[in-house]
Amino acid sequence: MTQKVALVTGAAAGIGAEICRQFADEGMAVGVLDLKLEAAQKVVDEIAAKGGKAVALAADVSDRMQVEAAVAKLRDAFGPVTVLVNNAGVAGWIPFEELTDEVWDRTMAINLRGPFIVTQTVLPDMKAANWGRIINISSSSAQSGTARMAHYSSSKGGLISFTKTLALELGPLGITVNNIPPASIAGTVMYEETKHLMPMTPEQAAAMMPVRRLGEAEDIANAAVWLASEKTGYVTGQTIGVNGGRVIS
Repeated sequence: MTQKVALVTGAAAGIGAEICRQFADEGMAVGVLDLKLEAAQKVVDEIAAKGGKAVALAADVSDRMQVEAAVAKLRDAFGPVTVLVNNAGVAGWIPFEELTDEVWDRTMAINLRGPFIVTQTVLPDMKAANWGRIINISSSSAQSGTARMAHYSSSKGGLISFTKTLALELGPLGITVNNIPPASIAGTVMYEETKHLMPMTPEQAAAMMPVRRLGEAEDIANAAVWLASEKTGYVTGQTIGVNGGRVIS
C-alpha cells in the first residue's frame, strides 16, 4: 500500500473531524462521511488547504444502500479502504421509564447497526490487502453506566462486545479491531446539544476527573492515529481508555 485510505463516519465535526485532519496529516487519503454533506465538505476543504487528500461523503450509516454508495465513491477517488473509524453516534439524556421504542431503536440503528453495516462494506478491501485497522468509538458510559442514558450506554456496550468479537475473527487476516471510549469531550456537537441536560456543569464534571479537565477531540484523535499505524499490529480487541481517568480498568 503506497497510501492508506481511511473512512471516518460522523466526521463533519468534533471527534470525527479531528481524526480526519490528523489522518490526513499522517499522509492518509480520507473519506469524510456524515449526514451533513456541506459540513463534511468544509472539513475536506481544510484538509485540501494543507495539501492533504479527502472527499466528502453523505450517508446514514444505518442504511446499507447509502453506505455502499458512499464507499464506492471513496474507492473511486482513492482506492481500497484499509482504515475505518466507526465514530457516528447519537445520544440523549432520558429517564429510563420515559424511553420510547422509537428512541431506543434509532439509537441502536446508528450506534450499533451502523458500525456493523459500514464494517461489512469495507471489509473486503482489508481482506484483499491482508491488512486493516478498525477503530470503534464507544463510550466510558458503556463501562460505568450513566443514569438516564440506558439506550446510549447499552448501544455503546454492544460496540465494545462487537470490537472484541471482530478482533478474534479478523485477527488471522491481518486486521486489528480496537475501541476508544471517550468521556466528556468538550466542544463536540453531542456534548453541546446535551450539556444542559447533564446532572452537573462542565466545571463540576472537570473537577471530578483525575486530570481535572474535560477531554478534547484532539485527545481521541491522537489515540486513533496510533491505532491506525503500522506500530499496532499486535494490539487488537482492546479498549483504549482515553477518558481522563474517569474509568480505570
